Amino acid sequence: MNEQSKWSKVDEYFNTKLLDEDLVLDAVLDAQAGAGLPDIAVAPNQGKLLHLLAKMKGAAHILEIGTLSGYSTIWLARALPETGRLVSLEFEHKHVVVAEDNLRMAGLADKTEIIEGPALDSLALLEARGTEPFDFIFIDADKPNNPHYLKWALKLARPGAVIVADNVVRDGEVINPDSTDDRVQGIRRFMDLLAEEPRIDATALQTVGVKGYDGFILGIVTA
Repeated sequence: MNEQSKWSKVDEYFNTKLLDEDLVLDAVLDAQAGAGLPDIAVAPNQGKLLHLLAKMKGAAHILEIGTLSGYSTIWLARALPETGRLVSLEFEHKHVVVAEDNLRMAGLADKTEIIEGPALDSLALLEARGTEPFDFIFIDADKPNNPHYLKWALKLARPGAVIVADNVVRDGEVINPDSTDDRVQGIRRFMDLLAEEPRIDATALQTVGVKGYDGFILGIVTA
């Protein structure tokens, strides 16, 4: 058994033991595949982790940067209290259409809003609106812009907010300063900002599983 097969089977084992059957989320992934969207949504156990982190935080106002089909959006929105709200930002119109259908199917349309367009423009729009500060922010969009997303996250977060950023290991390439992949360089600049930024206390974890070898950042806004 190769390493990837073993990682996938371990994920399957954990999911079988700890995740209930969920026909809604299964339908979301089917809709994602049927629409030809890329297979880059978080894995089920990773979605459950986001859900638990948001619940542990008691998050009532969540920001997601990168919607795709709405799979992670649903995991996060299900952690909200009755009066909670989630805003998700998505560049691709096709993704927005699929995600909005999925959120309606999940019964979460009233708790969620997807803003279509370049995320940096949408973040500026949120600031101009005078939006309520967010207490949980999930960054999972185009990696070259991660440094800008971090700056905006700190601007829009309340003290004590949780920030999670996905796909920060890039199959180990994050340690390669000479990488020609702009996604890797975006993550490296993101890491440099985190190292220098006194307003967030963060760590990074490597992960293996059905999605391969990657990892995520977890941080708390301190001021």
